[in-house]
Amino acid sequence: MVDVVERLPLEATLRTARDRGRKLLVPYVTGGMDEGWTDSLRAMADAGADAIEVGIPFSDPVMDGPTIQETSSRALARGTTPASVLTELKSIDAGVPLVVMTYYNLVYRPGEARFAQWLADAGVSGAIVPDIPLEEAGTWCEAADAAAVDTVLLAAPTADDARLERICARSRGFVYGVSLVGITGERTTLAATATAIARRLKAVTDTPVIIGIGISTPAQAVEVCEAGADGVVVASAIMRRLLAGEPPEAAGDAVAELRAALDAG
Repeated sequence: MVDVVERLPLEATLRTARDRGRKLLVPYVTGGMDEGWTDSLRAMADAGADAIEVGIPFSDPVMDGPTIQETSSRALARGTTPASVLTELKSIDAGVPLVVMTYYNLVYRPGEARFAQWLADAGVSGAIVPDIPLEEAGTWCEAADAAAVDTVLLAAPTADDARLERICARSRGFVYGVSLVGITGERTTLAATATAIARRLKAVTDTPVIIGIGISTPAQAVEVCEAGADGVVVASAIMRRLLAGEPPEAAGDAVAELRAALDAG
């Protein structure tokens, strides 16, 4: 018999925080990137994350820039697998919802229903699978729904308004607004498309709208929220510190800086 980890509901948790006036913060960590990755996750939760995105490493990530690719390479070199990441997640009581991010190859191999149940059994509340287009996501979404795992869909700035409405209608947990056309990574300035996609998405949905990719600094996080976004995803800026050899507490420090800016803003 499999022990099922108690899960916090993703969308309900984020909606409650947002409706109380809180700006949502979803930091990212690559599962298995080093021995201390679960300590980094706990540090981020303790520092004020509203949910945490956990990357399951994949050898050919189409969305990830150099920093996240390097964390995945390190994880794979350590022998990290989807099963090992999910096994470690079972031991974590983070106190916030966990959202897995991975690619469809890793979903397809075991089968959609089995993979969705693996996530549920590991205490995961949501999933981001960026290389499944909306038109082909139906069977995965059904499997995830059956396992009570929220499918978070990405909304690109190149989509027309009609497509954004369809994406928002099917997304669960939150809508992941893509700030720019490109891959993940730190940017010195916030792309104009980041604030534009935030406004466009907020015009067509009440589901929490969280913007990611290229959000690198506390000031950028505040700027995109001032444009109407409910929150931000921050990944590369945090992972860079861990790649440089800083301790797990550095991930918490980065989240605390973002949290303070969002709360003050």
